[in-house]
Amino acid sequence: MPELKLGRLPKVGVARLTITLPERLRQELDQYAAEHSRLYEPVETTALIPHMLEAFLRSDRGWRSRKAKVGAAHHRSASLAATGTIRDDETSS
Repeated sequence: MPELKLGRLPKVGVARLTITLPERLRQELDQYAAEHSRLYEPVETTALIPHMLEAFLRSDRGWRSRKAKVGAAHHRSASLAATGTIRDDETSS
């Protein structure tokens, strides 16, 4: 039997967020959690959602590309500020 894309869940720190879901999506998430529990270990639907969102963000090429560009721009401006090429107050723009 093929494993689920999500796989086993790592242990991580948490931050609370309240969301509203369409009823059909909640039902499908509950079904996914039941299958995940059957394959791995018992888990609540709410415990899966953060991992699903993380997997989604990792798989989104457009997001990764934009994030890399922003990170590179921030890194360049921080490097220039450290060498004195630009003033610290110019790095925030």
